Amino acid sequence: MQSHAVTMLGTGLIADFYTQTLHGQRGRDRVAVVYSRTEERGRAFAERWDIAHRTTSLEDAVRHPGTDTVVVGLPNHLHEEAVALTAAAGKAVLVTKPLARTAEEARRILDTVERAGVFGGYLEDLVYTPKTLKASAAVAGGVVGDVTWVRSRETHPGPHAAWFWDGRLTGGGAIIDLGCHCIEIIRTFVGKGNRPVEVMCTTDTFVHPIDDEDNAVALIRFESGAIGQFEVSWTFRGGMDLRDEVAGTEGTIWLNHFLRTGYELFTAGGSSAYVAEKAETEKGWLFPVGDEVAELGYVDMFTDMFDAMEAGRAPRETLYDGYVVNAVMDACYRSARSRAWEPVAMDWRGGTTPRIAREAETHDGQTVIKSELLPDGRRKLILKDPATGDITDRLVAD
Repeated sequence: MQSHAVTMLGTGLIADFYTQTLHGQRGRDRVAVVYSRTEERGRAFAERWDIAHRTTSLEDAVRHPGTDTVVVGLPNHLHEEAVALTAAAGKAVLVTKPLARTAEEARRILDTVERAGVFGGYLEDLVYTPKTLKASAAVAGGVVGDVTWVRSRETHPGPHAAWFWDGRLTGGGAIIDLGCHCIEIIRTFVGKGNRPVEVMCTTDTFVHPIDDEDNAVALIRFESGAIGQFEVSWTFRGGMDLRDEVAGTEGTIWLNHFLRTGYELFTAGGSSAYVAEKAETEKGWLFPVGDEVAELGYVDMFTDMFDAMEAGRAPRETLYDGYVVNAVMDACYRSARSRAWEPVAMDWRGGTTPRIAREAETHDGQTVIKSELLPDGRRKLILKDPATGDITDRLVAD
């Protein structure tokens, strides 16, 4: 296994998480160059993480001869330029979420990387959380049967940096910031080859004096008939709420990633110590996270990216996945304006997925709708007469 020298583009919170992961987990990969648009932030970041080289020149950072991989941790409107420079330099490029502001911009990014023939990965950390990896393996193993419905929720009091609040730079509000996570989580459970067909979405701005949405709810209909549901908010109080639910024909999964992780702490005196991302208070009941970079998926994400790079395979999350997410978000915004179901417009590479269907069970020529065991041990069947359509119940010997 080889080590990788990384150029980190950006010095915000996400770059801190990424660098902490790279320096502390896989152990052999290092950030060798950091780019910041300001000298002051670049110097502070380099000192904090013991990085040898810093620069305020995007081109110099990308083309530095001492690195083989570029991580794009910049605001959304700078992704396309950074990726183009990296592809031209012949280096692997890993791009933070969302891939772009729109599907059209995301498609240009994808085309640029594919034409250059360099490795590209989409840094969607929340599909790499330990719980999600274990749950998605269970779903792939048929534990819940056919997935019929997935709900993903991410809510918190709002982003931590100014640029997030300017839709001209981001492409939108809470959907662009949080919905991108939820959409890819939903796709992970319903299947990457299951085409998102159409979207119904509603948005509103309740609290913050901004031009974009600070709350949104959407439904995504997939080719199999499955429904994805996401809820996002920049006005939720109490920290960051990350929850997912998966319903299938044979089972159910509930996931709580952040506010209820089994570590709850009460303090009357308070503390100046860091609690967790988006935590709102230092007193009362607190919900610390044991190993934040692991719980949020960064460790397994970077391990997958570099392992895939070395093995010559695609990572779990590709730039094409990022493009699909952008296409779904575009449909969400169209639906919010039209107040109607809107098709997801994109270049689909995933093939076809059959509609969910089950072979009906029968009993004495009747179709079994439901079978249940009663408290006294008897079994009751709900039956439908295929000739008349009449529905009856019948007690049978178990």
